[in-house]
Formats: sequence, structure tokens, C-alpha cells
Amino acid sequence: MIVRPYRAADIEGVLAAWERASRLAHPFLTEDFLDAERERIPSLYIPNTDVWVAEVGGAVVGFIALAGNEVGAIFIDPACHGQGIGKALMDQAASLHATLEVEVFEANSVGRAFYDRYGFKFLERKKHGETGNMLLRLAYRPA
Repeated sequence: MIVRPYRAADIEGVLAAWERASRLAHPFLTEDFLDAERERIPSLYIPNTDVWVAEVGGAVVGFIALAGNEVGAIFIDPACHGQGIGKALMDQAASLHATLEVEVFEANSVGRAFYDRYGFKFLERKKHGETGNMLLRLAYRPA
């Protein structure tokens, strides 16, 4: 597995990882919201963030998108969960920023467990304006 900067040719792998991971972690989100997010990934999010991909056997299986020290997205194809790919991507982000922050849906037990294992701590709870779901804001500050 290698972690490297995103290239335009990675878009299909990024979208596939996002789709599979989103279906697992976000069953509470509507199809309309997911459709809008799918459109925003290549048109809005990728051009405005620092994106790193995880590649296994020449295929993109996950990615992390950073807006400064904010983890805007981290998604790993569920078939690759438990292989250290998410940790490797988060380690890349941590190597670039002294602290990291993220917002995760409270109902996303997959994401919350990952952030807990990595060492993120609770900052605040608020409502996500577009969906009405509750969000948790978390921070990672290495010792």
C-alpha cells in the first residue's frame, strides 16, 4: 500500500471508495443528499482541498481530503477496512499539520470508532444544516 498525492486519473477510484464507504457508514442519509455529494466531490471538494490517496496493487482504495488542518473527508473501500489504510492516510495528514479537526455524523458509528482509535477527542455537538443530523466536532492533538 502506498499513500500519494491525488492525480486527476484517480477520480473513479476516489468516487468508488466514497460510494461504498458512504453506504456503509451513512445509511441514514437520503439519496438526494448522496447524489449532491457525489457531484460536489469532483467539482468542489477535490479542487479546493489537499487530497491524498491510498493505492493497493495499482488501484485507489481510499482517500483523505484536507482543507488546512480540517479533515474534510476520509473514506476507505469497506473491502479494505482493517488493513491500516485509514491510519496511513491519517498519519499523512498528521505529518502535515500539528493538530487535526474533523466533523463526523453522530450516527456514523464506523467513522466515530476510527476517530476514537486514532485519538481524536470531542469538542462540540451541533446540527448539520443540510440534513438535520447531529454532528460531532473532534480534534486530534498529538502528545
